[in-house]
Amino acid sequence: MAHRSVLFSILSASIFSVIVAGCASVPLSTHQDSSTTTQAVATNSAPTAPVTAIYADLTRAMTAYQFGNKASGHDAMLTIQQQALLQIKSDTKRCAALAGCNMLRFTSAYEQLLDATRYIDTTTVQNPPEIAQSTEGEESPVLWVLPQTERSVILLSHGILPQLIASNAAIRAAIEEWLTSMRPQLINTWVNYQYLRAQMEPAYKKTGLPEALLFGIMAKESAGKVHAVSRSGAAGPLQFMPATAARFGLRIVNGFDQRFDPKLEAQANAAFIDEQLKTFNNNLALTLAAYNSGEGFVNRLVRGQTNASLWEPRIYDALSAQTREYVPMVLAAAWLFLHPQRYNLEFPKIDGTPGLITLNSPASLSELSICLGQAGQMRDGWFRTLRNLNPRLKPQKTQPAGTRIAMPSILKSVYAKQCKPGGNWLGLARVLHAAAPPVFRPLHIYYQVRQGDTLYGIARHFRCAQAHGIARMNGLRPPHYIIHPGMRLRIPTCQRS
Repeated sequence: MAHRSVLFSILSASIFSVIVAGCASVPLSTHQDSSTTTQAVATNSAPTAPVTAIYADLTRAMTAYQFGNKASGHDAMLTIQQQALLQIKSDTKRCAALAGCNMLRFTSAYEQLLDATRYIDTTTVQNPPEIAQSTEGEESPVLWVLPQTERSVILLSHGILPQLIASNAAIRAAIEEWLTSMRPQLINTWVNYQYLRAQMEPAYKKTGLPEALLFGIMAKESAGKVHAVSRSGAAGPLQFMPATAARFGLRIVNGFDQRFDPKLEAQANAAFIDEQLKTFNNNLALTLAAYNSGEGFVNRLVRGQTNASLWEPRIYDALSAQTREYVPMVLAAAWLFLHPQRYNLEFPKIDGTPGLITLNSPASLSELSICLGQAGQMRDGWFRTLRNLNPRLKPQKTQPAGTRIAMPSILKSVYAKQCKPGGNWLGLARVLHAAAPPVFRPLHIYYQVRQGDTLYGIARHFRCAQAHGIARMNGLRPPHYIIHPGMRLRIPTCQRS
């Protein structure tokens, strides 16, 4: 196994330098917002003769590299594969400088080359090169909690991500997006996740998945808002659709949608990701595409190929713009979770230790949010956190004394001090909570004419309306103001009670 470790080191270093050099001239796509971010794709017109020649060279080099795996003897294998890499390096530079040459072919090729190195020995697991290089000298607030399992190291260290960060314009653009217009969402996700981590991270650890991936999905899906609901009907911090949620055991129980339970949804998400990684031969990009656009659709695109790549033009071009944006954004957020100091990014230090308090007097989550204030330097207050940690409670509903409320452990003393019965802050919260806004009636309502109705009879029925006012509002012409059954009339009403 030692010779494989040497080969991996050579391959990783070679590919990384090849991609940086070869793709430096590839322009990044411009984008106004995250909903339209896509990678620039080469023209769909027929390739020119020079482009066709480059593609043919790439195919020959890939074949030669794969032949090298079967060569007898360590030196012979390295010689064949090094020559193949040099050829790919040359082709990459030529493609980057040639109009009409699709760089996605090379991104896909690099991912397939890395598939050949997806093995782990005990030395590499204990001290993976990317981890050692990236964390030395960094004072990152991110706790390194990646479980030291083969899959975790493959997915985020020895696998595709470090190389794709260098080679893939979409992922680099996604990193820029998170560090500029999306930075507030990234920071909010971090804060929300620290309080949810005790509930959600164990599912990933048990399945052998990297925590950074969980963070990346949450950052893109909901920013850590447990009660988030999309226009398409996806719900929860990880945004499960109803059918997929039911397939993984999330249902509506006693009126509560279990997609809003962060612990249960994390378990379902981990099961889904684990299932799809097995389906797609541990290919993280394809797995994320399946999470976003449906596993059936991506399976049909892959056509059962064990070494398929998301970045193959036939697969990439068939995906929706939303999915082409989604995958790089999740990968970029996961990468930033691991390496914030590399990008002048500072996550706040959060003590997310979970705690429980027992209400000493009736209170709602809204009232608790008021009396807790901004204790613990929580700039935006504690309403979001209390809702996230108590997803089954309606925030405006008063809970009886004796109810157990989940909140960060650091707030237990704050609650005892600031929310005690008869205290000023809890009293203020109750006054504000009991206030009822004035009831405004709409300027008009709708009425469907029935058999036998007359305009004057309708006006008498609605005491704030007059026949002439109804006629003007509905364009009825004098002198008869004709109405007929089934007609829908707007009826002017009193403005307020």
